[in-house]
Amino acid sequence: MSFLRVDLAGLNGLLDTMGERAEEGARPSAQAASQVLYDEVKKNVSAIGRRSGNLDRSIYQAYSEANSGAGRATYHVSWNPRKAPHGHLLEFGYIQRYVSYMGKDGNWYTAVRPSMRGKKAPSRTASPAVKAAYYVPLATPKQVAARPFVRKAQSAFAIAQLAAEQKLLEIINHGPGK
Repeated sequence: MSFLRVDLAGLNGLLDTMGERAEEGARPSAQAASQVLYDEVKKNVSAIGRRSGNLDRSIYQAYSEANSGAGRATYHVSWNPRKAPHGHLLEFGYIQRYVSYMGKDGNWYTAVRPSMRGKKAPSRTASPAVKAAYYVPLATPKQVAARPFVRKAQSAFAIAQLAAEQKLLEIINHGPGK
């Protein structure tokens, strides 16, 4: 004997639509979160100060097809090391072992021993002894502190997550492109 009959066809259709919209919303919601982090990294770079502007111009956000799939989207926010090869020195800090100076052209140079002027500089992978024989060493190596700009953006993760959630809910409730 049955007392109640319920037709769930409408509910099932709604749930299917919501699932499809949630899958469609993965990339726009990931991009919304990525935009928050990108903006934070750009803000951090501008707080460091500008010399040439290469670091600021090298900041990017990019969709990663290799790390994305159905209902899952990944964006990378970082700096391009070809445009700003010094980025890692700012992000992580470094140890300065040799005397450096600013040239008349405004660029920094490592001081070369007078006896080595005109000779070929050692490769980047040369041993410390070979480099010390070519460059003028500091009496005491100096630790240059990191001035992180990407890692510091982690403080905006909660805001980025909220932006992603809001975008996803907007797409689920109203459909993509609305």
